Amino acid sequence: MSRMKTATRWGMALAALLFGAQPTLAAEWPQRPVRLIVPYAPGGGTDVVARVLAQTMTTQLAHPVVVENRAGAGGGIGAEAVARSAPDAHTILFTNTGHSVLRLIAPNPNLDIIQALTPITIVGEAPMIMMIANSTPATNLAEFLALVRANPGRFDYGSTGTGGTNGLTALMFLQAAGVTMTEIPYRGGAPATLDLVAGRIAMLFDASSTALQTTRAGQARAVAVTTAQRSPSAPELPTLLEAGVPASMSIWMGIMVPTATPADVQGAVHAATIRALRAPELRARFTEFGTDSIPGQSPAESARFIASEVERWERLLRSAEAVPPRPAR
Repeated sequence: MSRMKTATRWGMALAALLFGAQPTLAAEWPQRPVRLIVPYAPGGGTDVVARVLAQTMTTQLAHPVVVENRAGAGGGIGAEAVARSAPDAHTILFTNTGHSVLRLIAPNPNLDIIQALTPITIVGEAPMIMMIANSTPATNLAEFLALVRANPGRFDYGSTGTGGTNGLTALMFLQAAGVTMTEIPYRGGAPATLDLVAGRIAMLFDASSTALQTTRAGQARAVAVTTAQRSPSAPELPTLLEAGVPASMSIWMGIMVPTATPADVQGAVHAATIRALRAPELRARFTEFGTDSIPGQSPAESARFIASEVERWERLLRSAEAVPPRPAR
């Protein structure tokens, strides 16, 4: 997502003009505790990063920012809860790449979830890590691909459903590599990781914030990162591109509010979030999790980027003729 980082440099000055020149905005928001809705199960990579942001914002604001998990429907339940909340930014969505496909996997004829929520800023990005079970007779990506190609459909991979970032990344990988595996959906990344460690599934993509804890503990093997270049958080891991798989992506995380939220309130939320993202303690925690903070991206830049992501991932699902996920474990 280097295109996003490049755009951010230009947007920082604009954001300062739009929001930084209005010091009274911060005093208007928040007026009471803020709920930060994570539309995924506790313990996953997005949840971990959201809690770091919430903790930092709580120390900087007059009211606490509390994380609330509202999992289900690939993120649709939590996203819709925020979209239907009062447009005063006291209920905020903390979401990720999976938001891009909600219209396809959790369609609602009465609500266009993409239009109902307005991006405030992209908070950070992280590579996805490809992990394979220790019980799998392969030690690297090339060996794993050879094994899967020789046994099409025999090996399972974990996902949090078609719209989860693990599922989207796996689908991208399988299409690019030209291999077939069986999807096993879970209610969250944590139970999927448990089954990977137990050898009940062969492969799982997960955010670096949680995957590296698993692999560095020797509970599974990390064989690749999904970014176009090697990740500073795991420089020993090759990219998918290095292994001959023509695919790359990063998981992005961002915050959104109901579209009807007044512009001055959106500006106050943006200013408070950027302030938190610039805090040295937050940046240190993000680095620890293998996540790059992105302080300074304007709402307009974020909206353009997310629109491009919606187009990309909707196209992938349509090309794969993907259907809504089966009931999760």
